[in-house]
Amino acid sequence: MNPALLLRALTAGLVTALLLVSPARLMSSARAQSLDKVSFGTNWVAEAEHGGFFQAAADGTYRKYGLDVTIVPGGPNDNNRMLLVAGKIDFFMAANTLMSFDAVANNVPVVTIAAVFQKDPQVLLTHPELKITKLEELKPLTLLVSKEGISSYFQWLKSEYGFNEKNVRPYTFNPQPFIANAQTAMQGYVTSEPFAIEKSAGFKPGIILLADHGFNTYSTLIETRREVIDKKPDLVQRFVDASIIGWYNYLYGDNSAGNAMIKKLNPEMTDELLAYSVAKMKEYGIVDSGDSLRNGIGAMTDDRIASFFNKMVKAGVVRPDIDFRKAYTLRFVNKGVGLDLRPKNQ
Repeated sequence: MNPALLLRALTAGLVTALLLVSPARLMSSARAQSLDKVSFGTNWVAEAEHGGFFQAAADGTYRKYGLDVTIVPGGPNDNNRMLLVAGKIDFFMAANTLMSFDAVANNVPVVTIAAVFQKDPQVLLTHPELKITKLEELKPLTLLVSKEGISSYFQWLKSEYGFNEKNVRPYTFNPQPFIANAQTAMQGYVTSEPFAIEKSAGFKPGIILLADHGFNTYSTLIETRREVIDKKPDLVQRFVDASIIGWYNYLYGDNSAGNAMIKKLNPEMTDELLAYSVAKMKEYGIVDSGDSLRNGIGAMTDDRIASFFNKMVKAGVVRPDIDFRKAYTLRFVNKGVGLDLRPKNQ
């Protein structure tokens, strides 16, 4: 065949093939090729307390925002924050604002860009027959507190409420000493330890949520490196916004996709515990309360962070000379993203 005729035939065939591909498939293919790959490390194994992130990954929310997100679960032998600092992952889920202050104190180049939990889920549990409803009523009891708890929230209990270390015993993440002795109070998270006590001991413990008594740290923070903010602010904004949407869907919508991903990564997680944890997050306003009601999930304010900083300085937990304002930025939050997804009766 004449080379010119062959070229024309091949061209015509290519055009015909392209015409047979639907515009929707072409657009889908283009989007797939243009997705930004992002990695996000959590600070523990997969659980409901991370649910919004898994929901956004499982239901396609991240992809709608142009992101191909890989979630890297943490665990007892993992340090995903070090991976963030080393540039191995792009975002990290920090426990609370104390970690943000510590980063400034030690010149760690990470910045908090959103606070998913308006309330820290830290609680002290009591036996129901004591009928304790006030934090001060815990003073006569033996307190089971972890090493991390002693260096953080217990110092605040001392400075704000006059608690004494002589009543403290080590908490080893074993509930049996608490179950066996009614004159003890045990630390835990409102989303998990009360459930474990109910299952193993057959009673519902009393719950004192420290956040409702003035321990006003933010919790479940999203962190990234300063260089990521400087070089890719649009990517940071899309990750924050998509994560916020994921949390609204996880709390108020069909969260089956997110829970399925959690259970796949953590087979010990049960449907019953997942449902319990979500219910407690909603009941106590862990994710959606306070400033988030107006500004959206992830909200932070300068006044709130300054207030917590001053409390921690008073308690001797953080140095007074650090510039805590370097620990965070409000650039990516307080935009009302996802407010339309909250049910009207909430």
